[in-house]
Amino acid sequence: MMKRLTAGFLALALALTLASCGSRGPGGGDTAGDGGSPDGPQVTQGQNVDTVFAVNVTPAIRGEINDYIEVNGDVQTTTSVDVYADAAGEIARLHVGVGDRVEAQQLIAEVDPSRPGQNFALSPVRSPIAGTITRLPARIGAQVSPSAPIAQVSRTNELEIVVEIAERFISKVRTGLPAVIRLDAFPEQSFQARVSELSPVVDPLTRTLEVKLRFTRPDPRIRAGMFAEVRIITEQKDNIVKVPADVLIRRFGETFVFVVRDDDTVERRVVNPGIEIDNKLEITAGLEAGELVVYQGQNLLEDGSPVRVIDTVEPLSADDTIR
Repeated sequence: MMKRLTAGFLALALALTLASCGSRGPGGGDTAGDGGSPDGPQVTQGQNVDTVFAVNVTPAIRGEINDYIEVNGDVQTTTSVDVYADAAGEIARLHVGVGDRVEAQQLIAEVDPSRPGQNFALSPVRSPIAGTITRLPARIGAQVSPSAPIAQVSRTNELEIVVEIAERFISKVRTGLPAVIRLDAFPEQSFQARVSELSPVVDPLTRTLEVKLRFTRPDPRIRAGMFAEVRIITEQKDNIVKVPADVLIRRFGETFVFVVRDDDTVERRVVNPGIEIDNKLEITAGLEAGELVVYQGQNLLEDGSPVRVIDTVEPLSADDTIR
């Protein structure tokens, strides 16, 4: 009797096990419900979904680019002459003041060379050049000698700017180069100048070269002694392709940008960079004007990556006027 009951229980257990196995699909999942219907969502195990990268782009532009050296200097007169008395004595008369315009050989002062018991005629002091009195240390009644200047005459209508150029930039500088000048007295305005003179020697202490520039147009507002910010334009290029310097990527010895294609993927494009100044970059080869390059979001991209353009950044200006 017990053997029959045991055999019955085993048969029932086997039947339940077979029924349970028949209710599962090949993948072990339950085939009941919507998941087993042909019309339900079909998901293939191991399927890869491409990541779409959000990027900002900007078009490459054709225009000009200027390279420059930025230095500081002082406005000075091109010619300044100290005026001396011919004889020692007391200044008896002064005929000019600071800022007065004088002509060559005009009388500036008179010195009384008399001594106790000896009376002499007044000794005239004349300006050797035409110009403006820029310094007048002499005072009536003061004693002077032929070794101490009593005045300084400068040609204030001929001004220049003196700057010091670091040795590593000397090869870029030559006479005739244009420059843009900014003065603290007129912060909203720029003035034009040109390199007029290069020192023949380099200062061995500062490792700099003295360079002089002349204003291209005289301006009565500019005065000697003013502080000047100078940008010497060392190279000018027209009709070149340029982009913001931030689009450039350097990896494993290669220099490239990502160009957006018509199918919303990017091409890894090797380019040759040229002048880079003020976040503007010249591209000498590998890119054409009008092509869209990735401006932001390019660090995670690879060749062929799908992208979604969020914004198109305003392109660089074709003009490159330095102010």
